[in-house]
Order: sequence, then structure tokens, then C-alpha cells
Amino acid sequence: MSHISLRADFEELIELDAPPVQLATDFMFTEGPVWHPVEQFLLFSDMPGDVRRRWDPHGGVTEVKRPSNKCNGMTYDADLNLIVCEHATSLLVREKPDGAREVLASHFEGKELNSPNDVCVRSDGSIYFSDPYYGRVPVFGVERPRELGFQGVYRVPPSGGGLQLVVDRDLFEQPNGLCLSPDERLLYVNDSAKKLIRVFNVARDGSLSGERLFASEIRSSSQNGGPDGMKCDERGNVWVTGPGGVWVYAPSGELIGKLHIPEVVANLAWGGPELRTLFLTATKSVYRVTTKVGPRIEPYMRAHAANDPGHASSPAAGQRLDLDPRRAVLIIQDMQNDAVSEGGAFASSGAPAHAKAQNVVENIRHVAAAARAHGVPVIHVWFVVEPGAPGVTLNAPLFKGLAEHKAVVRGTWGAAPVEGLEPDLGDFVVEKMRMSAWEGTRLETILKALHRDTIINTGAWTNMAIEHTARTGADKGYVMILPEDCCATMNADWHKASIDYAMQNVAEVTKAEAVIAALKRG
Repeated sequence: MSHISLRADFEELIELDAPPVQLATDFMFTEGPVWHPVEQFLLFSDMPGDVRRRWDPHGGVTEVKRPSNKCNGMTYDADLNLIVCEHATSLLVREKPDGAREVLASHFEGKELNSPNDVCVRSDGSIYFSDPYYGRVPVFGVERPRELGFQGVYRVPPSGGGLQLVVDRDLFEQPNGLCLSPDERLLYVNDSAKKLIRVFNVARDGSLSGERLFASEIRSSSQNGGPDGMKCDERGNVWVTGPGGVWVYAPSGELIGKLHIPEVVANLAWGGPELRTLFLTATKSVYRVTTKVGPRIEPYMRAHAANDPGHASSPAAGQRLDLDPRRAVLIIQDMQNDAVSEGGAFASSGAPAHAKAQNVVENIRHVAAAARAHGVPVIHVWFVVEPGAPGVTLNAPLFKGLAEHKAVVRGTWGAAPVEGLEPDLGDFVVEKMRMSAWEGTRLETILKALHRDTIINTGAWTNMAIEHTARTGADKGYVMILPEDCCATMNADWHKASIDYAMQNVAEVTKAEAVIAALKRG
């Protein structure tokens, strides 16, 4: 039986005849799949069996933990520590590779949690988890009375402090699967009892607001299954377990297709070398199916890029970046909605997806904060044109496309900086009408007035504006520093080609964390 397309764009996500392949079977009830991006294996739990197992393509299935405290949902944090929801103990814990165990959440208002069920991590280190009472019933947990009188959703703050209840106490009957959108501005939470999904706005401080219904009636009179595990793909579509397998919703909330899986699916996670394999824990088995689309890039998945031999080069481990803050400036170039945001003039190029994969907004924001804290001027360089693009010569495809798409027009949303990278008091803004930050602008006037000869070069697009600026800067005698995770373009291949075959010759290629560390050393 093939998968079901309800809208044409579903077929851009998966082949309709892509077969679900059974990897292993004869378990009691599988859950909690998560892929290790460096060591390339899948972890999954079997709650009734009270055991955690792993699968890899070479060794098959092996047992890794028994008893497992009837663990359910699992994920990794950015440092590849395992975050685990435990039914038997009502704990959310962090397990480190050396075996150390840290309790992240156990009580709320002095009462035991019900049983943490599913979990996701935000780039700032916040951890969100759901807390239904399934772990206090036989088979899937340990039967015992409940202490809390409600089932909630919580946030563990990245800097410690008290556990935060982030939803109204009576909103959910049984909150279960939850996931963040690719830009982390939305949190989706499903309710297994009410057969629906709710969505919330996520503020910068991690709080939730604007609760609204995203999807409902995830049920069927003829097929088993319902909302349980849930993930967002890189395009913002929501994949949730449902009757017959997995249901896929567009960001608008429209149901666009259904995956048919032979057994009732409890959870799902992307993995594999290219993050294009969807692993499904389904009752007594584990399946995989190949997709055309990848996941929302979660913080731990960036370790995949950092350890991928094919990823763009950066300084060898332990190589220290030398940077004098008194001689440096930070350039943030073309980080405008039309260039890198969904809904922008160039969104169809793939630029928004690559920007998200690079986590470029957050990485630049962290570098900018460190720069300002250590007296390094921040210069925003924006491509801005007047309506009709007067003065823009149409001698190159890029400029023709800009005019045709009416991109970066002054005063429009498209020309505005992306959220999170707005100029602060004291920052400079330089406008341009060419690819390079140098061409026809006041950039060099500012640099000479500030007596700065070192440029931290960030923004979009890597192989165009960023590369042009680096090449010319090197020719002019400036030291060019390029944190490659603070740059993005249309796809990973173009980014890698620019970094490996051009930037290595004209700039010091590094990472955001190395720049921040160098600024702190002063």
C-alpha cells in the first residue's frame, strides 16, 4: 500500500512508493527513537520491557541499558548528552557519555511530576517536555497514585533555576509529542486524548503565548493509531503519528499527506548519514523509510556537520584564533528577510533552509553580543534599493532577479533585518547596491576613522556577498576572519565550495565559538 498524497507538495517530501523497511521486531512496545549524529546509531526504548536498545547498520540491535526506568522520549543536548524521560521514576534526566546522571526535573510545587513523556531542546539550551500520567499505569509504567492534579508542559531553563510550567494547567488532557519549528519561534504540542495539536509562539526568553488549535480530529474509525510522537521537518511541516502511520501537516495546518506503516507508530526521528532516513518505532518493531526532506536541525544535529568529513573546513582542533578586539570590527551582511527568511523574495532558492541548518542567526547574534561586550564595533551592511530599483544595473543575473522579484525595497519587510539581528544603539549601518560591501559604500571610511584593520566577516550569501567582501578586503590589506557557521547561502554544497576553494586563501576560516573565545581573551 502506497503513501497517500492529499496535496501536490507532499510528493516533494517523500516518494509515494517509498517502502517502510522493518529493521527489527519482536519487542513489546517501542518508543523514543533518537539518532546519534557522530557515532551513527539509533537509540530506542521498550517501555514494557524496561530496556533501552540501539541499532546500527553494521551491528544490528544490541541492548544498552536494563533496567531503563521504563524510559520513553529521548533526545540529545548540544553536547550530545542524552536527555531521557523516565516513566518509572517520574524524572527527566541527563545522561553523560561517562555515565554520570543528572536529574533535570522531578517535582513541581513540591509534588512529583506525573511521568515525563517526550522532550525537545531549543538552541539556547532550554528543554521542553510533556508530562501526562501514562507512566503511572501498569505495563507502560509503575502503578501508583498521582500527586499533581493536572497534566502540563514544562520548560527547564538553560541557566538553571526553577522548573517552569509554560501552559495553562487545564489546557491538555494528555500532552504528549512536542517539537519546535525550524526557526524555533513555534512550539507544537499534541494531546493524545483529545486527538489534536496545539501551537504556541515562543518568545526569546522561552515563554509561550498565543495558544491556538493547529490540527484536530486525528482519528479514524477504521485504522488504529493517534497523535503521539511528533517532529518538524526543515520546511516547517509537522509529522505526527496517526491512524495508519504518520500524518503530515503543512505549516498552515492543512493535512497534506499520510505515510502508511504496517504497525501502529508511536514515535519517529530522522537520522542516517544525510539525515534523510525517517526511523519509526511502531508497536513491536522499528522501521525506516527514506524521505526527500530532512528534519528541523536540532542543536545536537549540528555535531553531525562538525564531525562530517565532507563539511566545510575550519581550524584544526586546538588551533587558537588570535584576535585583537582593539583592531577588529564585525560585519553582518545581507541578513535581511528577502535574503534568508521564509516568505522572502529568494526563499525558493533554498536560502532559508540553509540559514536554519547553519543556525546562522543565533550564531551571529552570539558573536555580535561578544563583540559589543569587548568594544568591537558592529557594522550592518544591507542591500537596499528604491522602488523600481533605479540605479541597479541589470548586467548580472543576480541584479536582474533582484529587480524582477522587487527585492530589498526600502521600507518593506523584505529589506528589514531578520528578527534577532536588528542594529543596537551604537552600531553602524552601511547601505549598498552591489554584492560586495566595499563597492560604492562608506565602509572603508568607517574603518579608517576607527583605525580598524581586522574584519570578522559574517552574513549571507557565503559564495556571493561574503566571498566578494573577503576577496576585496584581503586585496586592500585587511585581515579577514570568517566564522563559517556565521554564513549561509542556498545550499551546503555551494557553501562548502566557497569555504574550501576561495575563503581558505583570503581569510582565516574559523567558528563562532573560536571568535567569541578570542574576544574574551582580548
